[in-house]
Amino acid sequence: MSSALRPLSRQRRPLLPLLAAALLLLPIAAVLVSATTPTGAVWSHIAHTFLPEMLGNTALLGMLVVVLAGATGAVTAWLVTACRFPGRDGLQVMLLLPMAMPAYVAGYAWTWLMDVSGPVQFALRGATGLSYGAYWFPEMRSLPGAALVLAMVLYPYVFLLCRAAFLAQSTCLVEVSRTLGHSLGRTFLSVALPLARPALVGASGLVLMETLADFGTVQHFGIRTFTTGIYEAWFGMADRGAASQLAAALLFCVALLLALEQATRGGRRFHPMTTRHAPFQPVPLHGAKAALAGIACLLPVLLGFAVPAGALLALMVEAGDPLAPSRFLPFLTNSLTLAGITAAFAVLIASWLAWSARLSGGRMARLAGRAAGLGYAIPGSVIAVGVLVPFGLFDNALDAWMRARFGVSTGLLLSGTLAALVFAYLVRFLGVALSAVESGLARLKPTLGMAARTLGCAPGEAVRRVEIPLTRGALLTAGILVFVDTMKELPATLIVRPFDFDTLAVRVYNLASDERLAEASTSALLIVFAGLLPVIALTRAMRKH
Repeated sequence: MSSALRPLSRQRRPLLPLLAAALLLLPIAAVLVSATTPTGAVWSHIAHTFLPEMLGNTALLGMLVVVLAGATGAVTAWLVTACRFPGRDGLQVMLLLPMAMPAYVAGYAWTWLMDVSGPVQFALRGATGLSYGAYWFPEMRSLPGAALVLAMVLYPYVFLLCRAAFLAQSTCLVEVSRTLGHSLGRTFLSVALPLARPALVGASGLVLMETLADFGTVQHFGIRTFTTGIYEAWFGMADRGAASQLAAALLFCVALLLALEQATRGGRRFHPMTTRHAPFQPVPLHGAKAALAGIACLLPVLLGFAVPAGALLALMVEAGDPLAPSRFLPFLTNSLTLAGITAAFAVLIASWLAWSARLSGGRMARLAGRAAGLGYAIPGSVIAVGVLVPFGLFDNALDAWMRARFGVSTGLLLSGTLAALVFAYLVRFLGVALSAVESGLARLKPTLGMAARTLGCAPGEAVRRVEIPLTRGALLTAGILVFVDTMKELPATLIVRPFDFDTLAVRVYNLASDERLAEASTSALLIVFAGLLPVIALTRAMRKH
């Protein structure tokens, strides 16, 4: 091979990608360093009073959500893959709709529906003539209630990965199991599900990370977890050190879970020995079995999307946000601006890191990309603390130096600014963009770039003229995913945002905290509408396969 066709950076180290990855890991390092500072009275108070409750609630909530979401996603994925029943084609698309519903928005809608003064209990009292207290009714504002809401919103992660795993399995295995007299249910438990274990474990890990990162739902349901504790320590107790130590404890839990997930896999792979097999043939269901399969697939859609969206729509029609359009428009503008800026920067940085690794072919460049994407596994509250700690130290040091040398106060140049908020978003969501871009690049043959370079194109020109046009769809997908995630992000926005700068998510949170759910419905529905964008993209991709 001529020197023109060799990977570019085999001779030089990819220093710039490594520096970029180090910058994106700065918040995590800041949290760990801040956690080593001597503890104060606030931390001692938390450790002796709230910490056991936080730990227990976080562990129990995570376990319940993983079990509920894992069972729902795996069973529905098997039903739409292995069975044919009325409404199946529509349901396999509708099962993705809860992805558009932020968990805290669904939680607000369900508490309004199920509270004592809500429409469900009001109708029950009217139908039975019973007064409040004379009948039993499940308490929605509880840990099981929060677990149910989170599971019904997060199960699409499991559904998508398990469905892909079931489609990739050999139909011969299923046919052999059926020939031996096994039912579809037993085939699912003894054959299909064990083979799909890597997908199930990976998806369950994503569900668990999202549960640990949740703030709006658990705060509204009155459940004290690590994320609510970090917010209370930072704002309620004004103790940055205690917030950092709680964030470090949560970060340790996340790292432990990631290590356990890798250990359970043990490097094993589950795949057929040959790809020469017939496509998966669904088994027709009739009568009661078909009806049960349809209900099993429809119920998660109702719980995770249709009922909350219907409740929000009813609230908006009844009352809606009382602000005039001129006063409401800034919330929408702020959300769209932040989401657009973050998506643009995320796609640019992810593309640069992905192509640097592709062109250099070195281990360090790939390591830089993986390190830069670690933030997606870190809760937004931890990242927020990790951003404000070093930015605050820099601002205070610069202000002290300027006062001593020139008698001028610089104030806060980084802390509590839009730049700090966008940086926090990038740390949190760059992994999403990087995964989308890398998946698009993986479908490109390396010979395309080599052919362009053989024809005289420089490596950068070959990327710009050949590879970028071919990966335009992946770049667009990366931008949409980051855009929607930024629109929904709540804990990092609450902690890092500038003073008197509110987004749609903050508007929903503030109103819901005051039990003004009808007024919050307008902003909540706008967030849900934005969340439908990636769902539409996913449904189109599913129809192609």
